[in-house]
Amino acid sequence: MSQIPIITALCAYVFLTLLVGVYAGRRVKDSADFVVAGRRLGILLATGTLSATWFGTGTVLGAAGAAYKGGFLAVIADPFGAALCLFLAGLFYVRMMRRMGVSTIAEFFERRFGKTAGVVAAACTIPAYIGWVASLMVGFGKIIHALTGLDAVLGTCLGAVIVLIYTTIGGMWAVTLTDFIQVAVLTLGLIFMTPFLLSDMGGWAAIRAQLPDDQFYLYPRDADMTTWFNYARAWLVIGLGNLAGQDLLQRSLSSRNESVAQHSAYISGIIYLTVGLLPVFLGIAATLTFPNLADPEQVMMKLAETYLPPLGMAVFIGALISALMSSADSALLAPASVIGNDLIRYLRPDIDAQTQLRLCRLSVPVLGVIALYLALSHDTVYTLMVDSWSILLATLFVPLTAGIWWSKANRSGALWSMISGAIAYLILLQIAPDQPADLLAVPIGLLALVIITKATTKTDPPLPLSDTSGTPLAYENRLGNLNPFRGSSNQ
Repeated sequence: MSQIPIITALCAYVFLTLLVGVYAGRRVKDSADFVVAGRRLGILLATGTLSATWFGTGTVLGAAGAAYKGGFLAVIADPFGAALCLFLAGLFYVRMMRRMGVSTIAEFFERRFGKTAGVVAAACTIPAYIGWVASLMVGFGKIIHALTGLDAVLGTCLGAVIVLIYTTIGGMWAVTLTDFIQVAVLTLGLIFMTPFLLSDMGGWAAIRAQLPDDQFYLYPRDADMTTWFNYARAWLVIGLGNLAGQDLLQRSLSSRNESVAQHSAYISGIIYLTVGLLPVFLGIAATLTFPNLADPEQVMMKLAETYLPPLGMAVFIGALISALMSSADSALLAPASVIGNDLIRYLRPDIDAQTQLRLCRLSVPVLGVIALYLALSHDTVYTLMVDSWSILLATLFVPLTAGIWWSKANRSGALWSMISGAIAYLILLQIAPDQPADLLAVPIGLLALVIITKATTKTDPPLPLSDTSGTPLAYENRLGNLNPFRGSSNQ
């Protein structure tokens, strides 16, 4: 099959996204536009950008490859755990965060637990996103290698340059507008391709009859304690860890109001699980047609190359590139926002808006280069992506949840929770490498939070949740609702 038409279409698509980035750059007047798109997104754009952010190569390439090797049990973290995270965010977190009007996760910690906590939270956030960006760059290299035969390292570098350009120029507006295009292309591409591929492979009924039942187990059978711990970790590393993720919070805060914020999370969770399972099923089915692939994460490319006509291949490649770019731009913008909006303000409290915007933009290529260095030293998309959220689960999940749901949680308790979680995580990685260090660090952080808070209540009174003007917020109506016709239309 000639690849020239496909490569031409791919180049045209990339050029279009760059034009969108330039257009979006004209709408960026200050750091609020760059970081949260001026808080003007309606339900359609908010859902589109949130869904597209999570449809990365980790799902399309990585999850398909993991399912190829281990069935459903190998992909519990993503898409199952990721969908869980979206539902939990809408139900328990985003209403209050949107009401507070913060722009970053570190700003939440600063306002609720003080400046030092904000800086520590920022420091914990940045490595997670560098790891995620690196996993996406690895995926881009694999796509380019499979499509053109170019060295995967060159493909990785090429993808990094493209994403850096339009994220740096346009910020959250560029991310939102391109994500809206990309989620449509990805969803249509996978929906179009899946029945076509399954039909050419003999139909799902025939495929299922040849597959062992253990490929579809949703929980381990006859497992020891270590296996069960790792199974729980698979559900929670993204399911709870990414609740403190800047990408998720950023989209909630870009929403027009808190009703849009919570319902876009619910809808995105449904979309993510539905469409995210398509490459999982294809990866499992491919074990029959390609039983000995050297690189399981090339299984989707192999299926498309074997079974799709040129038009179908073009749609599929567009879907893959959409998945990658929609996640990579968001993953780069998240730590850049934390640097420009939190760390710089901590060092220079009197910084003006234009300088802050310039530093946000300058941090994007710096972070991209660091992520590229990490990507060039790894060759597995799925593991690198999932492990990126470990530090957030170990350090930020407990104090974030307490900050919203336990009014007595104070600065000392939150700081020691983050520090204890980080130390426990790093020690457990060394002394118990077979155990889920990030998950086991959570109860340690929780104990530290409760004990230190109780011990310092009189000397360190808790700060209330407050809005941008410093006015304390009532703790009522923190819980999300599942009725799209209820909610605060004026908030």
